[in-house]
Amino acid sequence: MGIFPEFGGWISQNTQQPKESENVKSKPVRETKTHDERDETREQLKLWRDANKKKQYNEPSPTVKVHTDPNIDSFSNMEMEFTLRLPPQAAYDFLTNHDNKTYSREINGRPLLKAISRKVTSERGLGDRPILEVDKELSWNFLFFSGTIPIRLYVLEKPEELSAYNWKSRKGMDYMETFRVDYTVEPIYVDAERLCKHKKPKSIEEYRKCSGGKGLIASKIKVDQSFRLSFPWNLPLLSLYFRRFTVETTKKVAEDLQTRAGDIRGF
Repeated sequence: MGIFPEFGGWISQNTQQPKESENVKSKPVRETKTHDERDETREQLKLWRDANKKKQYNEPSPTVKVHTDPNIDSFSNMEMEFTLRLPPQAAYDFLTNHDNKTYSREINGRPLLKAISRKVTSERGLGDRPILEVDKELSWNFLFFSGTIPIRLYVLEKPEELSAYNWKSRKGMDYMETFRVDYTVEPIYVDAERLCKHKKPKSIEEYRKCSGGKGLIASKIKVDQSFRLSFPWNLPLLSLYFRRFTVETTKKVAEDLQTRAGDIRGF
């Protein structure tokens, strides 16, 4: 579980229970947070629950930009932004998914993206941080055919920056030669214009003061994903399909996270 343990409990008690991997879960990789930071997250979740009773908040669809480099065969870069109407620490805990739960929609009776396992490796990354090995299973269907694709990613988390770096291991995702996805969580001061008058807060502390502790804080998720298809999937017709499949699937996963965030706010 993440820094804020009650967050996972609220999901389990008040929303449809997501599917959990049968594998043994790894010990969470976490960094110590102060009581003030935990209290801030707790208070924000309460504010969102109360606000949701008065007004139904709907997240806008994720925005996606894709660039394919004609000079590098089948290399594509995708930039995506989407909103989770949860405070940043809760959103980050949600994305890093230390409980290894599955939150995706189902396709032909299978989750779009199923969490399989999550463990700490012996490898160390920047700042002597442990590198995680995460296994997932991606569902696909084409005409009358369907199946799953195994995914294995290495993950380096930076909780103090609310960011994480993910890259493809040698096993899994055979149709990709390279694959990398990084994301960061940034605060959105929802009520700044209404409660802070003409002052634009530059930090959560400033926002708390000018809003009297009553202002909602949401989260903007910025995703930077790059990938290069392997042979023979990089051939002209196949590459078009797999590139579109990768981009559309990433967007669907973001939409599913938004739906789950809405469920959390609704109880």
